[in-house]
Amino acid sequence: MERAPYVMQQTYNAPVDRVWQALTDIEKLKQWYFDLSGFKPEVGFKFSFTCQDGGRLYLHHCEVKEVVEGKKLVHTWYYAGYPGESTVTWELFAEGDTTRLKLTHAGLETFPQDDPFFATSNYNAGWTQIAGTDLKHFVEDKIIISH
Repeated sequence: MERAPYVMQQTYNAPVDRVWQALTDIEKLKQWYFDLSGFKPEVGFKFSFTCQDGGRLYLHHCEVKEVVEGKKLVHTWYYAGYPGESTVTWELFAEGDTTRLKLTHAGLETFPQDDPFFATSNYNAGWTQIAGTDLKHFVEDKIIISH
């Protein structure tokens, strides 16, 4: 059964270039997101990271599919050992001195629906923390976060 993509929007009190750097610079990513070993915002670049939930480790695999400098970053998102593949799109919009992020995570219905880890509520909580709190604090210079 097809599920609507998860979409969130967040406004940051920071210019687009600062937010773009936070999304694409490996040293900055380490401070608020995950250590994406050698990350490059280039089409075809593959990267992985691990997160833990309830004692289980989940290895995420991703591949950059589209880059529009300062505006858009698109990558796949799937899990080692689980069926399904999704797409995450980060879109930035300059609005005066602020930046609006539109984050879309599509294809969530392709993941196992009988595993609570893949529930919509988990993606909502995860992206709210990551983009709504961690990234916001980082680009607004409130705190430095390290995972």
